[in-house]
Amino acid sequence: MMIRLHLLPSASPTGYHRDVARAGPGCVLAVVLALALCGCGGESSAAGHPTATPTTVTSATAPATTPPTTAPPTAPSPARSSTPAVLGGATPAPSWLGHRVLPIGPDGFGIAGSTPPELVDRRIMTKDLLPPPTDGRFHSRITAVPTSVAARSTWVGACPVRLDDLRYVTVTFRGFDGRAHTGELMVHRSAASDAVTVFRRLFAAGFPIEEMRVISQADLDAPPTGDGNDTAGFVCRPVVGQTTWSQHAYGRAIDVNPFQNPYVSGRTVLPELARAYTDRDDRRPGMIFPGGPVARAFASVGWGWGGNYRTKKDWMHFSMTGG
Repeated sequence: MMIRLHLLPSASPTGYHRDVARAGPGCVLAVVLALALCGCGGESSAAGHPTATPTTVTSATAPATTPPTTAPPTAPSPARSSTPAVLGGATPAPSWLGHRVLPIGPDGFGIAGSTPPELVDRRIMTKDLLPPPTDGRFHSRITAVPTSVAARSTWVGACPVRLDDLRYVTVTFRGFDGRAHTGELMVHRSAASDAVTVFRRLFAAGFPIEEMRVISQADLDAPPTGDGNDTAGFVCRPVVGQTTWSQHAYGRAIDVNPFQNPYVSGRTVLPELARAYTDRDDRRPGMIFPGGPVARAFASVGWGWGGNYRTKKDWMHFSMTGG
């Protein structure tokens, strides 16, 4: 589908945040305005912010190894032509990804059955939205949120955080294809350095991430497909099933690989097609576990993990406040 600006991918919008937004009546903007009028969750932000001087950090992480290039066969057999190309253990996204709309249930979420076979062990190649690092090493940058980025995000004046208090962060991440890619996040200014520290450690550990981009209002308004997998920070939305603001609405939370690390509460699974990943004993790449590289990286900067919740599990979710 046609999506605004060149930084947005042609693959599925993030299913988790989009479907969370669809859980209540109306679109996210309506929820935002309603919250603003009733005074819910009105945490005040700081009056000012430091001068936004771009900061670039480069680690000594060894460059990613580029697989050798081989010439395609001149006359592939039917069996070979039906097999997807593999790069570093990753495969291209199925042609239907992000396009098969789910029926919506009374709770506002998509109705889905079992996980499609192609996504039971999901290792999809990353599509570069920003130029990848030419040296294959880790790089990061923290700046004020550019006007063009704010315009394609979910931020509006009724959100509980000022735009001046958010930062635009780019970091290098390792894809399931084994290569280095550049991702983007919007986070609170107090969370920007922590985000860089965490993703530097995940890059060094070789932890795979499928995509990392700023979520747009168009993503939240899109019909549910239940197969999104965007690692993201700021999203102006309420807590699932509630009217209070999520920590994402303040830019103080980050979700990592939502499909491999779904939200589970009772019979609700988000993204909806990620039910195969509720089996945490079947360990696959991109999953987050206690004592693993992701849990350790966020714990090192003092963030809490939704995988430790008692009445539900939000394995993708990390926040500065633990909520």
